[in-house]
Amino acid sequence: MRQGEVRVVPSGKGVDSRELLKRLAAVMAEPGTGQERLDRIVDVIATSMETEVCSVYLKRDAQTLELCATRGLRPESVHAVRLKVGQGLVGRIAEEVAPINTADAPHEKGFRYLAETGEEVYSAFLGVPIQRLGEVLGVLVVQTAEARQFSEDEVHGLEVVAMVVAEMTELGTFTGPGAMEVAATHRLPFFARGIPAQEGAAMGTVVLHEPNIVAKVPVAEDPEAERERLGAALAALRAEIDGMLDDDLLKTSGEHREVLETYRLLASDRGWLRRMEENIASGLSAILAVEKEQSETRARMERVQDPYLRERLHDLDDLARRLLRHLAGADGPSRDLPEDAILVARNIGPAELLDYGRALKGIVLEEGSVGSHAAIVARALAIPLVIQAARVTREAQNGDLILVDGDEGVAHLRPEENVRRAFEEKLAMRAEAQKAYAALRDLPALTRDGQRVALYMNAGLMADLPSLPHCGAEGVGLYRTELQFLVRSKVPRRGDQAEFYARVLDAARGKRVIFRTLDIGSDKVLPNMKRQDEPNPAMGWRAIRLTLDRRGVMRMQIQALLRGAKGRPLSIMFPFVAQMEEFERGRDMVLGEVAAERALGHTLPETLQIGAMLETPSLAFAPDRFFRITDFISIGGNDLKQFFFAADRENERVRRRYDTLNTSFLDFIAMIIRRCAEHGTPLSFCGEDAGRPVEALALCAVGIRTLSMRPAAIGPVKRLLRAIDLSEARGVIDAARAEGAMSVRPALMRWLREIEAPL
Repeated sequence: MRQGEVRVVPSGKGVDSRELLKRLAAVMAEPGTGQERLDRIVDVIATSMETEVCSVYLKRDAQTLELCATRGLRPESVHAVRLKVGQGLVGRIAEEVAPINTADAPHEKGFRYLAETGEEVYSAFLGVPIQRLGEVLGVLVVQTAEARQFSEDEVHGLEVVAMVVAEMTELGTFTGPGAMEVAATHRLPFFARGIPAQEGAAMGTVVLHEPNIVAKVPVAEDPEAERERLGAALAALRAEIDGMLDDDLLKTSGEHREVLETYRLLASDRGWLRRMEENIASGLSAILAVEKEQSETRARMERVQDPYLRERLHDLDDLARRLLRHLAGADGPSRDLPEDAILVARNIGPAELLDYGRALKGIVLEEGSVGSHAAIVARALAIPLVIQAARVTREAQNGDLILVDGDEGVAHLRPEENVRRAFEEKLAMRAEAQKAYAALRDLPALTRDGQRVALYMNAGLMADLPSLPHCGAEGVGLYRTELQFLVRSKVPRRGDQAEFYARVLDAARGKRVIFRTLDIGSDKVLPNMKRQDEPNPAMGWRAIRLTLDRRGVMRMQIQALLRGAKGRPLSIMFPFVAQMEEFERGRDMVLGEVAAERALGHTLPETLQIGAMLETPSLAFAPDRFFRITDFISIGGNDLKQFFFAADRENERVRRRYDTLNTSFLDFIAMIIRRCAEHGTPLSFCGEDAGRPVEALALCAVGIRTLSMRPAAIGPVKRLLRAIDLSEARGVIDAARAEGAMSVRPALMRWLREIEAPL
């Protein structure tokens, strides 16, 4: 053997993880402080694995690991040694969420020598992440002076032990005064930057949509009993899936049924079951056995790029959550909510969100999109919503204080006192503003130079309609009929639809309601439809394109609208019209159904208006005939802007680059206004920008006189419009355009500040 050569000797010692876990359970049951428990644990692990060193590093914060207990390293290094995530072998394990097993640690990539620990005499190193459901809480390490490779059994055994340490950390077993405060999880302030999906602000109490299940007894005292518990929970899970598949509402084929069929297959997957049973055989309780499999699934999800495989792994993750609920005897989220409930979830469907209803003060989602069904429901209910708030479900606990800022797209969990006070001041200012808006409720949106602007509200749920008399809207400029379909398990029958539309008109109490026909496709899929695999679904087979092909769906909805009107005035609007021929075909279908209803002797609407949403630039250049035969046009600002600028509004990298007050976009809107004026076609603007006071002002200055927005936005828009001279605003815009400005926003904002407008 040459001088300096390291002789690698496989240990062959193995480790009986069940026996080791029993010893750990015994020492954890003994009285003592958190530090004493952790000290005893490293002693037991080192003795059982016949290593000179065992150390536990816990996360002090998101980027820092602290040595909290050791046997073999210098005692004075405990709570003195800290490493950044990614720094040294311990930091690498935390960053990569994977074990490191080396016989020659000093020559391993990333090794960092820490003189204060005295670890330079130890060659062999085995470290594993202490993780729980994909969240790394720390690192568990064993070391020996002998240069040897640890066996697979030893690696597996240490991973099993790390799972138990993670669960005990989550339970607060090691928390104590002074230095051991580091072991307390969910204690530090957490700031989540997401994306604003519904404006507003709220301070309240966290309510987790999915219960946070912790194994209070992580070690299996009776493995056979734990296997039986797992088997019973799996049987209950399979029965739950079978029950959903047998439900009459899901008898028809479609994506919903295909998802459940996939769940049924995965729930019976022998490999999945075998891995969980092996975890129990290693000494883990049934709950921790499922959690270990779930953690490994989430780790694989982070590494897999293939969309199909990620979807299957996501299904496994969801099944594991359901299985944990059965094991814990949890029935799902409680509806016994605190008065200031703020929902925190990875994601949520529209029907589930409606179950909570207006009881929620705010919502924070780890996933989601601004155009998702949940976002639409949240806007309808005027609940502040932040989406894509990374790691918030891992950090939040039921009962935590949380601040939700839907204007900025951020959430403060367990905020510091100065942050809380500043937020309370913001809430107080908003409350004062609400009083000012309420005082204007019954007054018209009349500018100082006598220009009257009609303000309408957008809706899509029966829950929206009570807002109509209270928000100051003159009617409903957009009623999204698809939401009634999307929150149900099957397409509602014609009679049910007719009754629903009648109730909407009843609630409107004579005010105009414009019903938009089904805007489905893209991410909005009916229960009996299969999701289309399209490279760009927002520009694919959706809205009027789809319903003209699925004539049965369109005809049934038109019949329901005609009958639901019960002799009252009716306004119908087609979405996503790209050319005149599409509008003509839709209009002919409506007129054909009117003739059929007349022949049947059914009551017809007192008046019938048929309009179109202008959401594609192509429709602005339609032949004059289109503007003559269309009873009204509504500019769909959300889609029109993304197609005008070729910037996906779901893509955060590009959507904020393009401004509604860009001179080219305002010029395009002005052209549409001129074409409508030439033919006497009523025009409105509908979308998020209609509800933003400065944008609304600019749109009115270039000629829009009807705006449709979410109910909560009517007060702020009306307040600003009543405070300004529209002709002066037009002058500011024209001057900025003449100077070659790309956007009129800077000039408009300067002018508004100069006149002290109520922004």
